[in-house]
Amino acid sequence: MKRGQVFVVEDDSALRSTLAELLSSAGYQVLTWPEAKSFLAEMPKVAPAVLLTDMRMPEISGLELHTALYINVNEITVIYISGESNLQEGIDAMKLGAIDFLIKPFSRESLLAAIEKGLNLDVMQRSTAKQEEHLQAVITRLAPREREVYRLMLKGYGNKEIMEALDISLATTKQYKSEVLRKLDVRSLSQLMKLSEGTGQDLSGTQSSIR
Repeated sequence: MKRGQVFVVEDDSALRSTLAELLSSAGYQVLTWPEAKSFLAEMPKVAPAVLLTDMRMPEISGLELHTALYINVNEITVIYISGESNLQEGIDAMKLGAIDFLIKPFSRESLLAAIEKGLNLDVMQRSTAKQEEHLQAVITRLAPREREVYRLMLKGYGNKEIMEALDISLATTKQYKSEVLRKLDVRSLSQLMKLSEGTGQDLSGTQSSIR
């Protein structure tokens, strides 16, 4: 069994069954819904996962479903399938973060490639989010002045530049830098940079959005 869950939202019962059978035979765990409303009400909290949704469905379209997930900061990766979508719908879907857009009829290979891409992205995003949470937690250990030094260290400031920026002595600068490294449990500036690398931590020391 492959690692990963596929949520299929498709109003065409025949296609929904075909997709479920195909994805299950490929080793994925699959759950299906006939429309978007029930999916939004029942959406399982499992990971990694990817949502495969039709673009045009009664009541709530795939695009409206994706918008609802986006508004509620639900970071699941989304793949669209459609036979009638226009250019604007495709553009809007990509703006919301859709990772692929499969036009009916699509091949088994293209579907499985999109699913694998989506699951890999979901794993990566969740790993990044976990790293960000850890970093934010350890930053709270720093005193206000130490946070200022931390931000300057991330910008690549040396001792002299930190001294001038904060109007402190060399001894005090070295002391603050030492405390930053100790509290963040790293031994060097390179390790400090690596701790922040790949997260939403910007150079001002605040958390930026993943989106």
